[in-house]
Amino acid sequence: QRAADIDWAALAGLATIGITAGASAPDVLVAEVVAAFRSRYDVTERTIETARENVEFKVPRILRETVA
Repeated sequence: QRAADIDWAALAGLATIGITAGASAPDVLVAEVVAAFRSRYDVTERTIETARENVEFKVPRILRETVA
């Protein structure tokens, strides 16, 4: 969702709002939404890590051989 898509009237009167972004959400869109909230509200931003992802994948042999 883009900042322009947010229904600000629906948020009127709320004291706390939480927003989340999935791993596939482009950073530029997340920053856009956060900036829109900052322009309207006193924002406290916290990043909460729910899982640490440290999975590594080996490069497929066909690609290793092509590069070598």
